[in-house]
Amino acid sequence: MYDKITRRQAIKQMGVAAVTGAAVSVGLANSPEVISLSRKTDRKMKVLLVNGSPHVEGCTFTALKEVESALRQNGIETEIFWIGRKPVSSCIGCGACQHSGRCFMNDVVNEFLDKADNFDGFVFGSPVHFAAAAGAMTCFMDRAFFCAMASDLMAGKPAATIASCRRSGTTSTLDQLNKYPIHRGMPLVPSQYWPMVFGNSPDEVRQDKEGLQIMRTLGNSMAWLMNCIEAGKQIGVNYPGKEQPHVRTNFIR
Repeated sequence: MYDKITRRQAIKQMGVAAVTGAAVSVGLANSPEVISLSRKTDRKMKVLLVNGSPHVEGCTFTALKEVESALRQNGIETEIFWIGRKPVSSCIGCGACQHSGRCFMNDVVNEFLDKADNFDGFVFGSPVHFAAAAGAMTCFMDRAFFCAMASDLMAGKPAATIASCRRSGTTSTLDQLNKYPIHRGMPLVPSQYWPMVFGNSPDEVRQDKEGLQIMRTLGNSMAWLMNCIEAGKQIGVNYPGKEQPHVRTNFIR
């Protein structure tokens, strides 16, 4: 929990932060009025974009690349993490990860978890399979976010989800994917519409002009929110975390 300060102290600290270059980005990166925190601090902010498709450079990848382009224009470093084509097992509920913070299966889930602490934001993308996220992506998200519960991994860091489909099922897929970052305490990044693209091939996705604009808006919004969070940290406004102890109320007793 951050320390309480008076209004006068807050204004004074905000003035100091502005003088030292901690001004928040309030527009697109090519605007002369923009001062990006990621450019003014020694540490570059980074976003990890997770491609949950079995196709390394398919429709989901095409949408993620559009988000990535906007992030990079805002001075944010990026990396696209593909979960691959190897089978991803579902969680077996053994609970071992709650002691180690890693899954005993030691596969792509642990590869992601090992990277996650070095990133400031996340975008999770999936194709639509039967009006839901792809099976491998569902297993990946279940295990990655359950392992993360052993620590504060990813908590308080902005997250976004995107869905790619040929025809329909995007809203139910987004509803499923959004539940993971909400449970982890990660602020959800908005766009101008629900973050989805349509097409049965990368070329068709590129014809979805509105969908691509939605992806770029999402990237710009994520950069803005990351800069806001970083500016807050520099004046002592930190992620509040959860109340302790954690209260659990079972419905059947």
